[in-house]
Amino acid sequence: MNEIFIETSRLILRQWKETDLEPFAQLNMDNDVMGFFPSVLAKEETLVLVNRVTKHIKEYGFGLFAAERKDNNQFIGFTGLSHPRFESHFTPCVEIGWRLSKENWNQGFATEAAKACLQFGFDTLKLSEIYSFTTVSNFRSENVMKKIGMIKEGYFEHPSVEDGHILKKHVLYKTCQH
Repeated sequence: MNEIFIETSRLILRQWKETDLEPFAQLNMDNDVMGFFPSVLAKEETLVLVNRVTKHIKEYGFGLFAAERKDNNQFIGFTGLSHPRFESHFTPCVEIGWRLSKENWNQGFATEAAKACLQFGFDTLKLSEIYSFTTVSNFRSENVMKKIGMIKEGYFEHPSVEDGHILKKHVLYKTCQH
């Protein structure tokens, strides 16, 4: 169950462990971390999410990998590739995403992990393109998209966010195999 998919100089991206559940639940209850989502997640919702993510990894050989720091073996969130569960003009596709605990922000971990995931997606999975998206007000995530070389494709209205909600409008980025 402790399968490692990607290693960077400072991180291990791996299958999820039972010990990740509590820190991930805390991360998902943090208003700052979840500030660009319609709501924080209750512990039960986090468990459902982890079950869905681990199933995706087993089924496809990739997914939203648990991210662990090498220097202290701390679980810090996730980074990885997945299939969006909604329909839009750019789906079906593979997206890259990340969510890290607040104390691990602004240290380059999201960028480092995301670059490694893009390389994994193109070199190992032989994907031709990878998308990423976030609400238009999430400048930190959009900055990571730019840092990893993604190009802005435009905007879309996220179908899973209710009409009129401040988080409905999303920015869409894409990168292709070079």
